Amino acid sequence: MVSEKKDIRALSKEELRSFFVNIGDKAFRGTQVYEWLWGKGIHSFDDMTNLSKETRAHLNENFVINHIKVDHLQKSNDGTIKNAVKLHDDLIVESVLIPTKKRTTACVSSQVGCSLDCTFCATARLKRMRNLNPDEIYDQVVAIDRESRLYHDKPLSNIVFMGMGEPLMNYKNVLESIEKITSDEGLGMSPKRITVSTSGVPKMIKKLADDEVKFHLAVSLHSAIQETREQIMPFAKNFTLEDLRESLEYWYSKTKRKITYEYIVWKGINDKWVDIEALVTFCKYVPCKVNIIEYNPIDDGHFQQASSTVVDDYIEALEHDRIPVTVRRSRGKDIDAACGQLANKQ
Repeated sequence: MVSEKKDIRALSKEELRSFFVNIGDKAFRGTQVYEWLWGKGIHSFDDMTNLSKETRAHLNENFVINHIKVDHLQKSNDGTIKNAVKLHDDLIVESVLIPTKKRTTACVSSQVGCSLDCTFCATARLKRMRNLNPDEIYDQVVAIDRESRLYHDKPLSNIVFMGMGEPLMNYKNVLESIEKITSDEGLGMSPKRITVSTSGVPKMIKKLADDEVKFHLAVSLHSAIQETREQIMPFAKNFTLEDLRESLEYWYSKTKRKITYEYIVWKGINDKWVDIEALVTFCKYVPCKVNIIEYNPIDDGHFQQASSTVVDDYIEALEHDRIPVTVRRSRGKDIDAACGQLANKQ
């Protein structure tokens, strides 16, 4: 049963300071508690060792810390780590640690299930149960940072919001989590090391630009032909490529930062020359780069990875027009380390 006590991490630092003043203590106690919660990632009041036993007991009487728990951890032969993360209400999300020689990347979830209906994505088959709170997103990053240090002997270097859920459908909580992650009182990570990936919600992309965010933006494109994109991502009937293009042009005009297009090439779906030409044309509207992603099948057989020849044709066409392109290979195949779709984003 979920506790009726208030989750202390829902309070701001100012609210914590006020709480202690109201009970006859010093305001700086609130600052101390805030530092334990966010700077040190403590999940128990009893671990707040610079507080008196009386103060810790008072916190236990009034609050809870609804922290996540890594319920199941799988390690791949290539070093990828997949976490099944249990939330305080026993719902489960996934997060993934993706290591390379130069860096380690956390792939984190923003929703339980997903609000959208991408037909190639395993998460889209799950009903959206709820949005994650800022602290639940933050906790995923803290857990993966610890795993990175333990298993790869280096701190976490990058974060991608490419796990379960559509981040821009949980806008407020995602941005609050990033604020905590980048704050000197939190993890102190640079926003330049964070990428938020969206399936393409034009209104919210414009809001990101208006809010002057400092992190990077990636868009799951997968087709630059409206009819084809609707087959892959049915919600695109309401968020057309024309609207998406306009929002991305607005984003670039405000931020001057390139877009990353994520693009999977499937056999018989977007593997024709007309698909290649459409992508090249779309890429010319806004400065960008393209990540061609190796598909991680979800076992229904409808979506199959296109041939390497077709992928090479995409690369050649993009490079011919001087559009930066990379190919991302699937990681953690032996543990099915899916991140969103998707075991392959980093």
